[in-house]
Amino acid sequence: MKDILDKLEQRREQARLGGGQTRIDAQHKRGKLTARERIELLLDKGSFEEFDMFVEHRSHDFGMENTRFPGDGVVTGWGTVNGRTVFLFAKDFTVFGGSLSETHAQKIIKVQDAAMKARAPIIGLFDAGGARIQEGVASLGGYGEVFKRNVMASGVIPQISVIMGPCAGGDVYSPAMTDFIFMVRDTSYMFVTGPDVVKTVTNEVVTAEELGGASIHTTKSSIADGAYDDDVQCLLQMRRLIDFLPASSESGVPEWPSHDDIEREDLSLDTLVPDNPNKPYDIRELITKVVDEGDFFELSQAHAANIVIGFGRIAGRTVGFVANQPMALAGVLDSDASRKGARFVRFCDAFEIPIVTFVDVPGFLPGTAQEQGGLIKHGAKLLFAYSQATVPLVTIITRKAFGGAYDVMASKHVGADLNYAWPTAQIAVMGAKGAVEIIFRADIGDKDKIAARTKEYEDRFLSPFVAAERGYIDDVIMPRTTRRRIARALAMLKGKQVEMPKRKHDNLPV
Repeated sequence: MKDILDKLEQRREQARLGGGQTRIDAQHKRGKLTARERIELLLDKGSFEEFDMFVEHRSHDFGMENTRFPGDGVVTGWGTVNGRTVFLFAKDFTVFGGSLSETHAQKIIKVQDAAMKARAPIIGLFDAGGARIQEGVASLGGYGEVFKRNVMASGVIPQISVIMGPCAGGDVYSPAMTDFIFMVRDTSYMFVTGPDVVKTVTNEVVTAEELGGASIHTTKSSIADGAYDDDVQCLLQMRRLIDFLPASSESGVPEWPSHDDIEREDLSLDTLVPDNPNKPYDIRELITKVVDEGDFFELSQAHAANIVIGFGRIAGRTVGFVANQPMALAGVLDSDASRKGARFVRFCDAFEIPIVTFVDVPGFLPGTAQEQGGLIKHGAKLLFAYSQATVPLVTIITRKAFGGAYDVMASKHVGADLNYAWPTAQIAVMGAKGAVEIIFRADIGDKDKIAARTKEYEDRFLSPFVAAERGYIDDVIMPRTTRRRIARALAMLKGKQVEMPKRKHDNLPV
């Protein structure tokens, strides 16, 4: 019996070595951890239960029958993050460059199916060069099976992709269909076709970083939701993110102990909004002063900075935050901000995460570039997302809420449950200057008349009380009480139920 046990341990040790010590050393020289080291960092100590450690490929073409490694380039299984179950797979670059074969795909498919059965989140750690060319269509078929399961799991369990090395060709489409993508700066990149192919086809000379590095995907393409400096920081942040997410669409948001009093008031909020309506302020300050312990997990910070999205907690329970950011483009809505906000709202709605919206929006960004770029359709995505949402919706207007953007930003008219305004709120079709120049066009040459008309317009319309008189605003609140009012509102709305018309699915203006 001892001989058998010794042989088992020998086979396990061989499997844990992946492609061997030389390739592990090469991985470390690139500044990257191995697949197993990453898993060890991500999961609670000693919690990892591995699947298919001894699986090997079955290819006999191009001499592949002479080269086999246990695990076949991917480590799969499940474990816990702060005691909560998660499933995961980690591509092993030391084995065939992490390339996907038929059996490699079957391992991922198995863990995807297991995550769906258990209704638990799944995390993919990517570090691979794409399909295994030696297996041809078998590897392509494997990709298709993985993609199909990404779609089936969408909106049922959270799916997170972490790009920690190359991610090219067919490998990019699985992350693209997951809920969140994160990257590691300088060592990770994503693209459908690499620099060599680009040069051959288009004659462009470009580096991997310029083509699909973290700097590109967190700013220009909006593919990635965030980037971190190294593997360790990235994985620790993924543990933090998992703490905010429900296990599934039916499990409800996680609840953690909080020592932050929901009755807490913050006097500094009374002076957050400047007296000058054109002077910016940082909306993040409001969010961090409202959430439990100031803990706010922001997403897509480097892209569409004029809108802020992310997760926080109120009374220990996860809440999604959407907020216009006056520090960037005065907080206007443009195509990028609308798409960014819409996707986040839809995620929160799919997983029953309440949404708090802070509004300070002067309107939609004008200009030919925006109109020709589809601003109407992209703006409609955010409007559609809020209108479709059935989760608790609490909205606070801090300053400007002008034009159609007032409607779009979770107004009472599109389904928000409780709409509050600060005394500094200005709710109108447009700002005073533009409105007076249209209404009193004949008086434009008379400065005194225009000044009087502007004052008249400001007194009549640039006030939260006009909307409050009509019931569009439920209350005008003291800024210092914002946390308490949100906490009470969410507690009251905890059992919210909305019946939607029966249909196969909606037709989102994509």
